[in-house]
Amino acid sequence: MAQSVIRNPADVWMLVRAHPMPLKRSTGELAAALGEIHGPRFAVWHTDELLFGVREGRLFLRTLAGLDVPAPSVVCVRQVPGTQHHDREVTLLRHLERMGAVLLNPLEAQLTCHNKFWQLQELALAGLPVPDSLSYATAPLPGVVRSAAPDMPCVVKSVNGLGGNGVFLAQDTRMLHDVAGSLAQEVPYLFQEYVAPSHGRDLRVVVVDGEPVAAEVRTSRDGALASNLARGGRAELCHGRYPEAEALAVQAAKSVGLAIAGVDLLFGADDSYTVCEVNAVPAWRPAMTGVVPAIAACVARHAAARR
Repeated sequence: MAQSVIRNPADVWMLVRAHPMPLKRSTGELAAALGEIHGPRFAVWHTDELLFGVREGRLFLRTLAGLDVPAPSVVCVRQVPGTQHHDREVTLLRHLERMGAVLLNPLEAQLTCHNKFWQLQELALAGLPVPDSLSYATAPLPGVVRSAAPDMPCVVKSVNGLGGNGVFLAQDTRMLHDVAGSLAQEVPYLFQEYVAPSHGRDLRVVVVDGEPVAAEVRTSRDGALASNLARGGRAELCHGRYPEAEALAVQAAKSVGLAIAGVDLLFGADDSYTVCEVNAVPAWRPAMTGVVPAIAACVARHAAARR
């Protein structure tokens, strides 16, 4: 049976979270720029607007109105991996890749960045400096703390936490024992080396296509451990001030397979740096004027190659 097809389909997409979740400022800024460059060839899709399936042995996409949608050339994914569900959004992204679309960033890289320990595995295998870390599979958390307590003090964080939430400094083993029974059990925790020179301070570098395009030093509020801006931290632009750190950020993004990345680095002693984590959907502040043009150019290059 013939199927209606959407007219003048866009071949450059931005995929964002389901309604009614509003676009973040940086995502909206990027969408506006891509719209100016690609015109009607660009479209923003929310994950709840699409159906996907197999018909007569071929993969297809369809709107809720029943119109078939050809797969785009490039999809700029602006949904944080931590908010993606494996049997929902991840399945849609996998379907798009299997239909030939280029995802920025690739699905495998997004999944790696969703789990902080998966990141550490790739970063360590690439020979990059990372904090000593310990995690577990199905062992009960109190048992992990009793039998394999790391050096103290140590940083404790969920393997899939976002925005610095659920991160704290355990000063000693007794404290760790006291809080272990109060921590959520749904996902494992990560016990990580405490890098004292970087307490409440880190360096965020935005990397696009192997180039550092923005950087800022973030400082926590009231001496807290986490310096995330979402938790009230302050930021100072510093692109070009720490060239060795920016070069390390480029290596970190490459090691986990990201074309677009936000790399968080810790300050060590003697002008050294350690990779804390890598983010697949980085946000940026308005003063970081080089980010949007760099991402737009990255999208355009991939789109031109696919066409």
